[in-house]
Amino acid sequence: MTQFMAQSPTITQRKQDHIQALLDDPLIERQSDFDQIRLVHRALPELNFAQVDSTSEFLGKPLRFPFLISSMTGGAADNLQQINRHLAEAAEACQVAMAVGSQRAMIQDSQAAASFALRAYAPNIPLIANVGAVQLNYGYGESQLRRALDVLQADALYLHLNPLQERIQPEGDQNFAALAEKIARLAEKIEQPIILKEVGSGLSPQDIQLGLQAGVRWFDLAGRGGTSWSRIEAHRGNPDQGILFQDWGLTTCEALVLAQPFLKEANLIASGGIRSGIDMLKAVILGAKLCGVAAPLLRPALDSTEAVIAEIERFEQSFKTGQFLLAIEKLADLHFNSDLILQSPWHPLARHLRQFSD
Repeated sequence: MTQFMAQSPTITQRKQDHIQALLDDPLIERQSDFDQIRLVHRALPELNFAQVDSTSEFLGKPLRFPFLISSMTGGAADNLQQINRHLAEAAEACQVAMAVGSQRAMIQDSQAAASFALRAYAPNIPLIANVGAVQLNYGYGESQLRRALDVLQADALYLHLNPLQERIQPEGDQNFAALAEKIARLAEKIEQPIILKEVGSGLSPQDIQLGLQAGVRWFDLAGRGGTSWSRIEAHRGNPDQGILFQDWGLTTCEALVLAQPFLKEANLIASGGIRSGIDMLKAVILGAKLCGVAAPLLRPALDSTEAVIAEIERFEQSFKTGQFLLAIEKLADLHFNSDLILQSPWHPLARHLRQFSD
């Protein structure tokens, strides 16, 4: 464990740096393609709003609507612990899923574990642990990942993929060689499902194919359009390259469309640039089973559990209102429903959705 402990002060400070950059720099939040997708309004929906059912299921647990609090933070500092507690309590109150930030912090510093011990605050909702896949090339193995799962009492494990962030980060780990083989071996040993997740540049079809071959069935596409981790790391050093690559990658919409050939085998989570329930609707129509949101919840999480609940409920109300205005009673009828997409840059690709609605 000595190799892990040596860097612990740097990791906690890094978490603080990331939060401060998000609070100080509005340009870290990039533009997504969701505004290019137009939906077909129904003036005569033949539906009572009270009938609208947005309930979903994830990892065998019910959700009030298909919402995931995406990975944000965690570490050996009081404010990081408070953020995660507010998020977990809000997730439980709203019956939505939650993923934590990278748990490398607690592997390297035991004092950080308290910020990830969240099951007491969220006893009934899906919780996702989180470790960087690249750490499998830096001494991490089954024991470290099981510890991350056990502290959170998690239902699944994110292995996040962030080659751009690691390349721009001053202290980044850049050996991403032969990771698919290591992920495959890990998937055979760990009981909880592994979810491959990008952090803001999108998963390509080639990435999904490698994941499927490794035994992974869940993928968080995390496309360009939300938080730019390249720009965040530009605040910490290497500003030239960090700004140059701030818009690198696939948008979430592009990643969703490109992933459609795999929808019979792969389950998709859409995150990156989702700023309202309307964006969520569009993502679900394009094949997402769950929608992840992070940055809009940061300021509320710094405030209180009640502030986070209010923001989640804002997403829920706009999602259900949009579902009503599309004349869709059941959530399942949104999936792959190309009839809901009006002429847009995505319309020629929408016809491929029909094969998945049978």
